[in-house]
Amino acid sequence: MSSEETITVADVSAGPGGTNEINAGTPVDLPVVDLLTGRGFITGKSGSGKSNTASVVLENLLDNNFPVLIVDSDGEYYGLKEAYEILHVGADEECDIQVTADHAEKIASLALEENIPIILDVSGYLDDADANELLLETARHLFAKEKKLKKPFLLVVEECHEYIPEQGGMGEAGKMLIKIGKRGRKHGLGVVGISQRPADVKKDFITQCDWLVWHRLTWRNDTKVVGRILGSEYADAVEELGDGEGFLVADWSDDIRRVQFHRKETFDAGATPGLEDIEQPELKSVSDDLVSELTDISDEKARRESELADLRQELDKREARITQLEQELEDARDLSRMADQFAQAMLQRSEAAYRQTAPPAEEAAAAVDATAETPAGGAEGHTSDRPAGGANGHAADRSAAGAESPTADTGGAETTADGVFGDDLTPADFADAVTGVDDAVAATLDDDTDDESIDPTSGDNSGPIDPEPVDPSEVTGPEDSSGSSERATNGSQGFGTVARTDIAEEAMEFVEAVEHDTREAVVTELTDRIVDLPLRSVKMLEHYREVGDSDPMSAHLAAGGDDDHQLAYSRNRPLRQSGLIRHLGEGRYRYAIPELIREAYADTLTDSELSTMVQSVEASFLDDVAEPK
Repeated sequence: MSSEETITVADVSAGPGGTNEINAGTPVDLPVVDLLTGRGFITGKSGSGKSNTASVVLENLLDNNFPVLIVDSDGEYYGLKEAYEILHVGADEECDIQVTADHAEKIASLALEENIPIILDVSGYLDDADANELLLETARHLFAKEKKLKKPFLLVVEECHEYIPEQGGMGEAGKMLIKIGKRGRKHGLGVVGISQRPADVKKDFITQCDWLVWHRLTWRNDTKVVGRILGSEYADAVEELGDGEGFLVADWSDDIRRVQFHRKETFDAGATPGLEDIEQPELKSVSDDLVSELTDISDEKARRESELADLRQELDKREARITQLEQELEDARDLSRMADQFAQAMLQRSEAAYRQTAPPAEEAAAAVDATAETPAGGAEGHTSDRPAGGANGHAADRSAAGAESPTADTGGAETTADGVFGDDLTPADFADAVTGVDDAVAATLDDDTDDESIDPTSGDNSGPIDPEPVDPSEVTGPEDSSGSSERATNGSQGFGTVARTDIAEEAMEFVEAVEHDTREAVVTELTDRIVDLPLRSVKMLEHYREVGDSDPMSAHLAAGGDDDHQLAYSRNRPLRQSGLIRHLGEGRYRYAIPELIREAYADTLTDSELSTMVQSVEASFLDDVAEPK
């Protein structure tokens, strides 16, 4: 392509602001290279001929196989397909193919590398954001490819004030057009903006243009723009221009010429509809190969969207399942709390009933004598089955430590289990009730719980620790004034005597002991709990004692167990139920023996006294801790 090549688009016109009548009718030629690589602006009110002028320029370029891409904002350039094979892309069904921003790179490649003229029709997009994104991506790829190709190419943008407005914010598409206007020329990429409102177009763009065409303008703000750029005489004359007339200003000419542009030869799709019938022309179609390349992109996009839809649906299902499991877990925890509350209530009820019906010391002693005289198969039939040492084997110690401790009347006809527990609740009934509720909770919870997630029937699981009925022989009765001095004299030699008022009864959380009057009793109670534990649970207690707080799985592994989650929680459960460890939340527990002793005495023990008692308890399960003497 020679730099001397030109196209003829208009003739000189006589009239105000133009040349003299001698030059009227002289053809007006435009240099092709300056058109393709420069910056142009065509303006005029609706019906003044601006779109016709743009079409005449485009027809002349297409006649000579020069590449162009037209951004059509009103869907009026498809008439060029009457004479030229142009790829028409956009959102309407009338387009050769519907495209999105995903096609932008391919569109730029077809236009620049394969020299395919393209109409980018953005009039059919319902969402302006989609149209702006398509323009942005196409312009960006054109600019990037031209930096390498450096091939003269013209980008024509209708209604450019929508992208590069004088007032208000400018979007990314407008910024890209400004960038092309400033830097595109040296890469070979030219741009022409078309608008019917020059006052609304950013002045930085207008003043940088190499060539401009001013058609008829009548609005005062628009004529002011003409006056500032061309002069006041042209501001007045521009209002009198006829259809198709305009003032042509170009860097390659020193004169401002009043010219009459030629009439376009292709179908005028932008003409205002009238009463007469308009015969639609037969439009040329492009190669199926071109369309197929873009169709492949559409198919790939549809496939990706289908996959994304499937993934979103699967994600929704999983989120719904997670919500369901979280609700089930919360329900299980509620059931666990209810079971604990029920067990505590039953225990308190049995303790209260015993306190109300326990016989005085003298009557209890007589009852013991009567029991001793009653044969095993006697008529009364209530001889105690318990060993002489009491339910936990501590009656002998306690009787030695305090003579005031009564023993239960298990042989008399009047004092029965019903009398002790009240409302026909026997000790066996109570133990079965607590065990049944505890096992129901354990069976309800699944592996996702961090507190109750065990299988009562698995492995070494010893199940819930069943609280036995309280043996009256193990419980010290109410203290009277006559026995206080004797108790102080005959108290436990290991830790001394503690008055009942020294013990905060409401702080006691032991399952079997109703109340304790000596520190020896507290130590014995805790020691018995540890002795009753399975061996693996004892080893887990050693781990908790060593690290302070931990989780069941870590404790189980430290105790020589495997990584069986369910078995770890099963062996952790006796520790939790006996109070030797306490739940911290989120599946973690802390060593609680010092805390139990401290709470039992309402924090009245000195550090030395507390340490002595803790060592005595820990000597029952630790080899390296000796019981203090």
